[in-house]
Amino acid sequence: MTPPPLTGVLETALYVDDVERAVGFYQDVFEFDTLFMTERGAALAVAGAQVLLLFRKGGSVEPIVNESGTIPAHDGAGSLHMAFSVPAEALFQWERRLAKCGVEIIAKYNWPLGGESLYFHDVDGHLIELVTPGCWKIY
Repeated sequence: MTPPPLTGVLETALYVDDVERAVGFYQDVFEFDTLFMTERGAALAVAGAQVLLLFRKGGSVEPIVNESGTIPAHDGAGSLHMAFSVPAEALFQWERRLAKCGVEIIAKYNWPLGGESLYFHDVDGHLIELVTPGCWKIY
């Protein structure tokens, strides 16, 4: 039986020590708009169609139950990884932008299919990647 349709990945979550500090980093570097912010976490708009969730470490280990239903517990630890897609022609601009924001590029990689990646850490030590088309046969 074929599964029902999926339309993509809507949300990605990172777990951070200080929500305000993490939001500040992503706003400074990427100028993401804040969709909401609480002590527990924040949601940032990415490219108008995706959401980056920044949860305080340990802040979501209990489910949220209210009149709307239940959001199950979740949490994460360690250096997590995520990648943002960028046009090939913008990669050099991103390299300059990161330098201007004081963000150190820790690695570069040229993918066999032609894509390129820049890697750096956010303020919580998560590995963030900017990648151009050609990284995967589907991108």
